[in-house]
Amino acid sequence: MSDSFRPRAGDSGIDARPLLTVRGLRRKVGARNLFEIDALPFPRAKAVVLTGVNGAGKTTLLRMVAGLEPAPGATVEWTDDSGSVRTAPLDPLPASLRQRIAYMHQHPYLFRTSVRDNIAYGLRARGLPRHEIAQRVGAALGWAGITHVQDTAPDRLSGGEIQRVALARAKVLEPDLLLLDEPTSNLDGQAREQVIALVRELADEGRTVVIICHDRDLINLPGVVRWKLTDGQLDTHHR
Repeated sequence: MSDSFRPRAGDSGIDARPLLTVRGLRRKVGARNLFEIDALPFPRAKAVVLTGVNGAGKTTLLRMVAGLEPAPGATVEWTDDSGSVRTAPLDPLPASLRQRIAYMHQHPYLFRTSVRDNIAYGLRARGLPRHEIAQRVGAALGWAGITHVQDTAPDRLSGGEIQRVALARAKVLEPDLLLLDEPTSNLDGQAREQVIALVRELADEGRTVVIICHDRDLINLPGVVRWKLTDGQLDTHHR
């Protein structure tokens, strides 16, 4: 088990350009400027922890990037599969980016079916063949260590199991960018360690993982990029 975040093997060939860059991220609450960020590049194949006091706007920021909050005036720049650089309004989130970004809520919502159906939901929505869905869901269940609860209803799961189901549901979509809102909050002991280990593995696969957290064990891991949102400004070189 890795005790740090690192790009996947062969990382010397990873494109040095940002995975995507968001420009003009602004949010006001009444007369208060919650944050104003001119340009925010998301690095490739990195684990990033986003810190800041409660109410600083961390969750709002990630939800805007994920297309879940209005982002008037903001734009996003990315490289498409053909290698061409594209620019578009962030709101609404371009369809080609929607399939590359996954957001996990602090308190994940699970459908009242089964664990297996929850993990399969996004794949069915994309119209994948049944055999491929079965294969990918089975792999995700094994990865998250939840095969034994695959037929269980979510309301019978522990807090740690719910977080692992949510991580598996995000991973199975094979996103390039995962945005995780405090995945270890309200967990302790073995449940917390299991979730931290899965988050490490997601980053080790070469994905970009941005984690809102106050968990010192995550924040202090070697190889983590640290961002801090304070007084409306984002410090992307925080130490």
